[in-house]
Amino acid sequence: MLGMGMTLTKQDFKILAERPLDIFIGACAQYTIMPLIAFTIANILGLPTGIGVGLILVGCCPGGVSSNIMSFLCKGDVAFSVGMTTASTILSPVLTPFLVLQLVGEQIEVQAFGMFKSILIVTILPIAIGFICNLIFDKKESFKDVKEVMPGISVIGLALIVGGVIALQGSNFVKSGLLIFLAIFLHNSIGYLLGYGVGILTRMSDAKRRTISIEVGMQNAGLATNLATAHFGALPEAAIASAVSCVWHSITGTLLAGLFIQIDNMKKRKMENLKNKAA
Repeated sequence: MLGMGMTLTKQDFKILAERPLDIFIGACAQYTIMPLIAFTIANILGLPTGIGVGLILVGCCPGGVSSNIMSFLCKGDVAFSVGMTTASTILSPVLTPFLVLQLVGEQIEVQAFGMFKSILIVTILPIAIGFICNLIFDKKESFKDVKEVMPGISVIGLALIVGGVIALQGSNFVKSGLLIFLAIFLHNSIGYLLGYGVGILTRMSDAKRRTISIEVGMQNAGLATNLATAHFGALPEAAIASAVSCVWHSITGTLLAGLFIQIDNMKKRKMENLKNKAA
């Protein structure tokens, strides 16, 4: 999150005011589609409480930061992507605990205020510090060097968290691995599809459709893993489901971006063939 803050500029926040309808649609899709899909899958598959809580926790978290990279790679609307990620992250201290409380509060005790504080400390505070540092030190060469290595540090940190959770909960992962993968696969895939569907229904451009699809489907599962570990320690499967989602969302996000690129290449070749025939 500190790395994300270091990349933010004033322009990234201006989009929230310049394109309020896009951001509103994106935020609504983000915080309705993924939580409700997770809740539905948990009930239809009859998931054990721990796995269900983990899946719902992932669904209630904001969009993942890597979604911005995926939008760039597939020629999506990058400004829209950054705006959605920023908006959903700003809203997360309130909406994530609230949604988790509503969806699983009858099954288990949910420390909503504790989650609120955790999200402020883990996400909002580091982003704010990074943003302020970017405003003050952006023109300094040494700070630019720091910004360049931050993505790598973030990846290593996330890998350590995910690896640590799976290592500690290895026996539980072996027992429920297939069920966890099935639930995460359905959650993530349906999120991409419905996100794209929202883009179609709201008559967005193709670039925006790609972006909202990726933004809705890819969650900040790293945050979910942190929250699961801190607030649902009695349910180890919750942390496992969140940790596996970290890896899976990154893989499928890359694959989806690649698919969009292939579609563009196919269209380009088709147009070239038509031009050649016409000539």
